[in-house]
Amino acid sequence: MKSAEMIDITGKSEVERIAIVKGRIRLRKETIEKIRRKEIEKGDVITVAKIAGILAAKKTPEIIPLCHPIPLTNIRVDVNVKEEFVEVTVTVKTVAKTGVEMEALTAATISLLTIWDMVKKYEKDEKGQYPYTRIEEIRVVGKIKRPIQVK
Repeated sequence: MKSAEMIDITGKSEVERIAIVKGRIRLRKETIEKIRRKEIEKGDVITVAKIAGILAAKKTPEIIPLCHPIPLTNIRVDVNVKEEFVEVTVTVKTVAKTGVEMEALTAATISLLTIWDMVKKYEKDEKGQYPYTRIEEIRVVGKIKRPIQVK
């Protein structure tokens, strides 16, 4: 059995790298309306989800054991409230020897989990279960790798 190790990226060149990830959380329509009207007891769901996602991207190498710590040059978390779900889109950028997919995936996932945590009170049924709530379709929708632009 081979031991675990990080991939050796020593010989790779630094390039601009961008990863875009989307995911969504399906919620009751009543919960969606509470989010829109800013009536969630725990606070502003959209703002907290954005901040949680940014923090998660920055902490990714601390929670994914073989993920390289890389300098993140930009993290953007967009939260879009739809009729039956809330969609999160994360864009992470770097200039590095390895990509930022893990950071973007982690950010999107934590943003969605944060939304669930903030609205779970409104999502439970009479038995304390979550029959409507589900996180789904977390996926990388874009990946860009290009030479560094010199200004």
